[in-house]
Order: sequence, then structure tokens, then C-alpha cells
Amino acid sequence: MVALGLLEGLAEATSLITKVFSGWLSDRLGRRKWLTVAGYALAALTKPAFPLAESAGPVFAARFVDRLGKGLRGAPRDALVADLVPAALRGAAYGLRQALDSTGAVLGPLAAVLLMLWFADDLRAVLWFAVIPAVLAVAVLVFGVDEPTHAPPSPSDASPAKPARPPIGRADLRRLPPRFWSAAALGAAFVVARFPEAFLIVRGHEAGLAIAWVPILMVVMNFVYAASAYPAGAASDRLGTRGLLLTGLAVLAAAHVCLASIDGISGVLVGAAAWGLHLGLTQGLLARLVADAVPAELRGTAFGVFGLVTGIATLIGGLLAGLLWEAAGARVTFAAGAALAVVTAIGLASRSSVAPRSGAA
Repeated sequence: MVALGLLEGLAEATSLITKVFSGWLSDRLGRRKWLTVAGYALAALTKPAFPLAESAGPVFAARFVDRLGKGLRGAPRDALVADLVPAALRGAAYGLRQALDSTGAVLGPLAAVLLMLWFADDLRAVLWFAVIPAVLAVAVLVFGVDEPTHAPPSPSDASPAKPARPPIGRADLRRLPPRFWSAAALGAAFVVARFPEAFLIVRGHEAGLAIAWVPILMVVMNFVYAASAYPAGAASDRLGTRGLLLTGLAVLAAAHVCLASIDGISGVLVGAAAWGLHLGLTQGLLARLVADAVPAELRGTAFGVFGLVTGIATLIGGLLAGLLWEAAGARVTFAAGAALAVVTAIGLASRSSVAPRSGAA
């Protein structure tokens, strides 16, 4: 379980930390679309590696490259969303993006189950079908998205005579306002309290769910995620974020309690649904907090640094869950997750403000 936590934490941390470089680069270039396209294209190129692989090595390598592609596209894409919509609609926009992303996470496992039945468990044949949506995603970006014009970097910043420097320097970090660092700390706390989703899968198998049906947990989780993300984002435009984030933490604590205390498959299914509701109530709102906290020319950098902070937190959360599970079992692990969610909620409730309502830049 420690190895599982480490591997899952590293996989997600790779994509999140890569956002540092892609976000900074999108700000420096004043262009976000083609970095986003490159990230999706890199992920699409890895899809044939899975059905062609004859050993575990190519599979792990392809997954690592896929995570790099996710990191490359993440920050420019999130910044591009903020560029394309007015401030008063950002909550709805990020909620819609999360809802569509989760819809794909529902349809993918369901399609896999149906295709496995159709092809009589021929996994290689089924994996080839993943190439189709990957290519379509790149095509939609290339032909369907018109990027707004950005102010180019100032001549002093773009001067070729300037020495090379790291993507994120101290000057960049100083330009990020306190509101951003508050949002980053909040995002890190959320990630540590949630744990990687792989532990939900293991819990389902331990509770008696057959291996062939384990993907149903992800279907349930992502169905609820997809159904709740857009309404939560739209509600944040009218009501602000604090109440919704606190509700999301309460739901996360309830999910952990279900996974820790209810025996059998029903408890795991309820926990998976609550986990999805937590994601729907919070993930788009956290992105909105970052977008609202910084000026347009720093959004890519901000999302990159946010990815770095939450990437480190993902690794910490994965290792923590693995160590607890191996030392004390699943019940203690999820009970600890519930306690972390409650502590995070107390910290959030004690803050004087989280984000302004609609209309704030």
C-alpha cells in the first residue's frame, strides 16, 4: 500500500508539477492554445502504446508521458478558460469544464465494459478505441477554439540579451498576491485530505466487489462529479465560494466515514458517490479562486505554481494514506481522512474572506 501511494502520488504530482513550466511559458509567449494542443497531442500519441505493449515497461513509460502531456496542457488550458469568459461567469465556466471532463470519465469506463463484452475480453482490441477520443480532442482544439489576443511580454522581458533564468523566479513569486497563496494553501489541504482515488478502488475490492466490476466505482464517482460540477460553479457566481467549499469538505468527511464504517459494497458505493459530490462542489471553485486572485498576464504562472503546490500535497497525501493503511488498515486510513477534512473546514471557516462574488476581476 505504501508503494501504491507512492506511485499514484508521483503520477499525479508529475502532471501537476509540469504545470509550472507550461503555465509560465504561456504567460511569456502570450499564447496558450498551442501549448494546450501540444499537451493533448502528446497524450494522444501514447494511446497506441498500451495495446502494443508486450511488457510492463512500455505501459509505465506511456503512462508517464501521458501525465507529462496532462501537465503541459493543464495550466495553459485553465488560464485560457479565464481568458475566454467574463469574470462574472468564471465559476460557471470552470464548473462546465469539470462537468464535461467528468462526463468523459463516466463514458470511458462504461464504453470499456461494453467493448470488453463485445470483443470477448480482448483487452488489446478494446484499448485501440481510446485513440479515437484522444484524436478528436486535439481536433476540437485546433479547429474549434479561437484564442483571444494577449499582450506580448514587455521588450525588457523579451530581450535576447537577458541571461537565461528558471521558469519561476523569486520575482515571479513576489508578484503573486496573498490571495493566490491563500488559495494554493487551501488547494493543498483539500488534496491531502482526499487521498488518491486508487485507495477507493482497493477499498471496493476489499469490500467484495469483483475485479471486473471495480470500474463501476469510478463510473458512480464521476457521474455525480459531472452532475454537480456545473451547478456548483454557476452557484458560486451568485453566492461566492465559501459556503460551497465548506459543504464540499463536509461531504468529503462523510465519504470517508462511509468508507471507514459501512461494511459491504453498498457502503463503498455511497462513499464513491459522496466523493464525486465533493469533487463537483470544490474543484472548479478552486480553479476560479486562482483565476480571480491574479491579473490576466500572470494566470498561466499562477496555475503552474498552484499545480506545483498541489502536486507536492498529492504525493504527501498518497504516502500518508499508504503508511496508515499498511500500519492500521483501511478503516483507520479513511477515519484519518475524515479528520483532515474537518480540520481543513475549521481553517476555512476561520478565514475572513475567500473570494468575492460575481463581477470581481
